[in-house]
Amino acid sequence: MAFVAAVVVAAGRGERAGGELPKQYRLFAGKPVIRAALEAFTGHAGVRLVQPVIHGDDVAHFRAATGALHTLDPVIGGPTRQLSVAAGLEALLSHRPDVVLVHDAARPFVSAVLITRAIEAGARGAAVPALALSDTIKAVADGRIVATLDRDRLRAVQTPQVFDFAALIAAHRSAAAAGRHDFPDDAALAEWAGMTVSVFEGEESNIKLTTADDFARAEAWQSARLGDIRVGAGYDVHAFGEGDHVMLGGVRIPHARGLAGHSDADAALHALVDAILGALAEGDIGAHFPPGDPQWRSASSDRFLRFAVERVHARGGLIAHLDLTLVCEAPRIAPHREAMRARIAEIADLALDCVAVKATTSERLGFTGRGEGIAAYATATVRLPWSRP
Repeated sequence: MAFVAAVVVAAGRGERAGGELPKQYRLFAGKPVIRAALEAFTGHAGVRLVQPVIHGDDVAHFRAATGALHTLDPVIGGPTRQLSVAAGLEALLSHRPDVVLVHDAARPFVSAVLITRAIEAGARGAAVPALALSDTIKAVADGRIVATLDRDRLRAVQTPQVFDFAALIAAHRSAAAAGRHDFPDDAALAEWAGMTVSVFEGEESNIKLTTADDFARAEAWQSARLGDIRVGAGYDVHAFGEGDHVMLGGVRIPHARGLAGHSDADAALHALVDAILGALAEGDIGAHFPPGDPQWRSASSDRFLRFAVERVHARGGLIAHLDLTLVCEAPRIAPHREAMRARIAEIADLALDCVAVKATTSERLGFTGRGEGIAAYATATVRLPWSRP
């Protein structure tokens, strides 16, 4: 099997999109645009390495947007797209990939199907995803139409574009030696270098976010696509036992007693897992992680929450909001509330304002009021693509 790497280019300023941040770091559907683009490649089984290329001023933005995503360390791009791709290729050289995909971070909707299609096309040589045109295309000079072009021969080209790695890096070096830094994409550079470039089917949804209008249209498209809104509820309880801390919401909280359970007994995360699985109608946490299975003994519950989040992503959906309520007399939750929100947001790949954590007592009534344990109630709002006829 060929060793496939990807270069994801994110070094532009994106000024036409407006906003305070470069467009690749703006939030879209609850996450930064660049993160969505990178996740498509880091989560694809056929891609072994992902090399981001960013602007020198954006290192902090990149770290905040990508968190623990498994990419190579970003490299700094140049003043043109061509120079940025070249920087990414040079950074990959020591890894010796066979095939390289080149993708624009401003295309966050690239699908796993399209990436697979690109890899398959790369086995036959250089190739780019392309769409047939439906509009009539005119050539214009000085404000006048000078020709009507044959749209049957024209295609709109997208990314990811795929190339033999050695051939593409050689073409970039030749272009640099010739003083050429103005190629609009790698296909044009490859053609200049004498390579034959074929096309494969692109995707209408693989749009590039360039202007503010593009963001507005993408929001409308995303809203229409993810019109199946689900709400799931989760509940979990754990009794106090031996120990010197409790795990709640992925945060270790010092306490005179621990919580008893097969895993780390994080009632908060367990309730959230059940809420997400409930929204998906995919059973409950015990169905996927049986408490009698020794492999889950003392397991960190962030693994369970990540699993539930991945189930949403696998169905092409997203989590819109997570709401958690903890019921206990002690420990006090308020001092740890923001740390819990931040940790849950990190695990679930959500913006902080998509996670709510609340706490209350039961006025000394019931098992929580007697200090025997902690209860957690959770609600998850999930948006899925329409699947009904």
